Amino acid sequence: MILMLAITAVIASIVISCGAKLREADALDLSKTPVQTVENMFAVETDNGKILNRMEAVQMERYNTDTSELELFPLGLQVYGYGEDGVLETVILSDQARHERPRRRYGTEVWMAVGNVVVHNITKQQTMETDTLFWDQTAKEIYTDSYVKMYSPDGFMQGYGMRSDDHARNAILLRPFNSYGYAEQDSTVVFVDSVNFIGPFLKK
Repeated sequence: MILMLAITAVIASIVISCGAKLREADALDLSKTPVQTVENMFAVETDNGKILNRMEAVQMERYNTDTSELELFPLGLQVYGYGEDGVLETVILSDQARHERPRRRYGTEVWMAVGNVVVHNITKQQTMETDTLFWDQTAKEIYTDSYVKMYSPDGFMQGYGMRSDDHARNAILLRPFNSYGYAEQDSTVVFVDSVNFIGPFLKK
């Protein structure tokens, strides 16, 4: 009789313990737990065999929420944009990034880059630096309301707010201040695109 009571007590203890663990698992918030983690991510976006963008990241974490699918890049993101001729045109670098894709059909798909964001247009030899940058894939636009520094062969510009197409071909500062340009340029200078150039380099 004593043995039966002891066995019953042990079984009851196991059931209670398992029940507590099940309740704890049920309380897990899946929106804060990645459903997928990818190391050394490499992705290419193409259109009819033509490369549009290439993305690289040390780590990507994917989350599911009630309203969207969320991708986080906690260790940085590198985006390479190609022109119509397949030539590398734009490079975007950042310390961190996130990509949110809404579940509803007509939602806006937006990327956000944060921390030491650099946008370099190789063709125009133009570089922009800011702290936060948004990329609206639907509108094919990059923009920010943060402080921006812009370097180009024409001079230096700075200000708050910037709008451009997603290849940074027509970047406009919304509220520029204390900018300056170069009064003279040497028209004999030959620019060589070392990223896309194929063939022998010109002698200096």
